[in-house]
Amino acid sequence: MNITVDLKVVYFPSCINRSMGKNSFQNSDDLQLTALTHQLLIRAGFTIIYPESVDSHCCGMPFSSKGFAEANHAQSEALETALLKASENGKYPVLYDMSPCFYHSKEEFSKTLKIVDPIEFMLDYVMPQLTVKNKKETVTIFPVCSVKKIGKTEQLVALSKLCADKVTLIDSNCCGFAGDRGFLIPELNEHGLRELKAQIPANCKEGFSTSRTCEIGLEKMSGIDFKSIFYLIEEVTR
Repeated sequence: MNITVDLKVVYFPSCINRSMGKNSFQNSDDLQLTALTHQLLIRAGFTIIYPESVDSHCCGMPFSSKGFAEANHAQSEALETALLKASENGKYPVLYDMSPCFYHSKEEFSKTLKIVDPIEFMLDYVMPQLTVKNKKETVTIFPVCSVKKIGKTEQLVALSKLCADKVTLIDSNCCGFAGDRGFLIPELNEHGLRELKAQIPANCKEGFSTSRTCEIGLEKMSGIDFKSIFYLIEEVTR
């Protein structure tokens, strides 16, 4: 995707990333993802537009996945209306910071909005504006289910290879966290990632993905630092 407008972006921080803190490997002075994303976009030269009443918005997937169709549609419609206004009826792209939320809105929205998943936005919009200064030696990446559904696995690998010399792609159909079910039924996560540790090189201490809840399960089952790939981009281009 080419940049066809000036460097303005509507940033929709997902409710998961707004509400959840950092992982256990991060330091007290590390930024939370929403603040880090804001900093990264500013460094890349973007003017950021936030939807009005951003903290009230959700893509609706937490309701949809539990069968609450009416609440899902109400949340999705409210978000679509807010994003249309913030983007001046689709003039500016809308960045999602979680792949599952992007996938859900892509399925739900009816209007012409340039919503962009985190991988594509970083690869096509942000990286061309930045310089990689301190490439990592080795990282592990995990394409979550929604990334596979939208066919972005190869782009995730390409983005990661801009940031690290050696990239290990975890081979697993699903991490088993399944939205928030991993909190209630950890056996799902344990089974989905039963072969995870064996795939991570011994000298690799960091993993990256594009879904906070999946990263919680990945961190638990791998024993290494797993967080948004936005952190990797921020670190190597700083």
